Amino acid sequence: MSTQALRGIARITKISLASLAIGACVTINVYFPAAAAEKAADQIIDTVTGAMPAKPAAPATPPTGQNVYREPGFVVAAIGKVLYAIIPTAQAQAAANLDISSPEIRAITASMQGRFPQLQKFFNSGALGMTQTGLIEVRDAANVALPDRGLLNRLVADDNKDREALYAEIAKANGHPEWADDIRKTFSRRWVERGAQTGWYYQNASGAWVQK
Repeated sequence: MSTQALRGIARITKISLASLAIGACVTINVYFPAAAAEKAADQIIDTVTGAMPAKPAAPATPPTGQNVYREPGFVVAAIGKVLYAIIPTAQAQAAANLDISSPEIRAITASMQGRFPQLQKFFNSGALGMTQTGLIEVRDAANVALPDRGLLNRLVADDNKDREALYAEIAKANGHPEWADDIRKTFSRRWVERGAQTGWYYQNASGAWVQK
């Protein structure tokens, strides 16, 4: 095969590989970052409930003497330059950290944090439960003294308003308002798994009340 033909094949290969790589990265930028959403939910839930977040694991270090560097081929190097130049945001998206630092999100989190100690006693009594839609609901008003029922209803309404706003604001702050429903689902699961204490009520997938 002639040198010119080989060069033509190499050129086509580079273009094809670059197109595939760019397409893959664009897909990453579109997909909902589930792991990042779970991490964000855990951070906010820990703040609201006053729980101590788990310490991050120490980064692994490679064994001494086992670092091997190989010079990348021309095609690989060319693709790498294209990706770094064109789609840094896609790489950042894949790294998976949602922004939960906006003033709106901080204000909502602080509001929920201040209210949580009042709600906690109602969760403990079984009067209050966590719904499958990421909200809270009065499950059994009979467990609440008459003078406290008006207070409980106000607390529930205020907390649900904050929760609705929180899910929407996280999606908005990260440039994807369409993620609000996925963020809600993530929080709904993590409220139960991380935020609820043993004995608290929550709704299972069929909507029935069960105890953790």
